[in-house]
Amino acid sequence: QVQVEESGGGLVQAGGSLRLSCAASGRYAMGWFRQAPGKEREFVAAISWSGGNIDYADSVKCRFTISRDNAKNSVNLQMNSLQPEETAVYYCAAGRYYSDRYYSQIQQYDYWGQGNQVTVSS
Repeated sequence: QVQVEESGGGLVQAGGSLRLSCAASGRYAMGWFRQAPGKEREFVAAISWSGGNIDYADSVKCRFTISRDNAKNSVNLQMNSLQPEETAVYYCAAGRYYSDRYYSQIQQYDYWGQGNQVTVSS
């Protein structure tokens, strides 16, 4: 069983920035998802094992940056220009390695973190 542990998040004003971090040992593709109250969980960003393949949801492109440091077993999500509608619980997920690719679908991930609250005030 792989443990996926998240940190970061919190409260920020609109237009501000936050950084989320995730720790997961092993060879996994990693992704971030978010779920706002009353809405379905949605894809935010994903990164392959090597870090060479990355994908973002259209809504966060040019504002969010996903990165990883395999020596530290860490994956980070830098979020800039946050908006109130992005208030949600943010989840980190790990997907088994089959090739150096990213995954953008919920069902492609095997292990999930507990979720961290991100609140953006207007």
